[in-house]
Amino acid sequence: MYAPPRFVLLSECALTVEFGDEITLRTNELVLACSASIDQAALPGVVDVVPTYRSTTVYFDPLRTDTTTLTGQIQALVTQNIHTLLRPATTHTIPVWYGGAAGPDLLEVAELAGLTPADAAGLHASVTYRVYMLGFSPGFPYLGTVPERIATPRLPTPRKQVAAGSVGIAGTQTGIYPQTSPGGWRIIGRTPIRLFSLHRPQPFLLAPGDFVRFVPIDEDEFGRLSMEPA
Repeated sequence: MYAPPRFVLLSECALTVEFGDEITLRTNELVLACSASIDQAALPGVVDVVPTYRSTTVYFDPLRTDTTTLTGQIQALVTQNIHTLLRPATTHTIPVWYGGAAGPDLLEVAELAGLTPADAAGLHASVTYRVYMLGFSPGFPYLGTVPERIATPRLPTPRKQVAAGSVGIAGTQTGIYPQTSPGGWRIIGRTPIRLFSLHRPQPFLLAPGDFVRFVPIDEDEFGRLSMEPA
């Protein structure tokens, strides 16, 4: 059983459907099922559907539909299709060079946890992570959940530049920077895998609902993989 979703008017052309106040696996499953149902229904006037941790925002053309109509349609879809199976989740193996020049914050994360850097990296790579949502920048995955021992707050002052492929920790979340950008997450490693590329039929490597396994590699392997085509 689940509580009925709450509808929040975000703007004159956006409606948010909330499935709870907490970030849980069950809540995120409901969000993705709702998003998939709306996508498949191709409701008139709907422009885009954006799932997050605990809600789905539906962007629409107010000249083609209205919030009353849209709310009723989504409520019907949720009632009928909330248990519809989502697309099969893909598990991705992401190689990561931990520490060194690739992971400037690994030592501090390890010290705070009372671990060696190698053990902290091994603990980070010991978990299968769920892709809860994409955001912040194109293709940036919010992954959970980091083992409690190495869960570390964001940096007090964000960096002005974080290299593309950097793997970071922010609290119980971990993520990968698809592009070079500012950022405040604790950087513990880097992957040579491109998460976002306009040269691929599907630009985003990861999708909400997928799973990620990190595999430690060394600097030489990182360099070799970096030269392979996207």
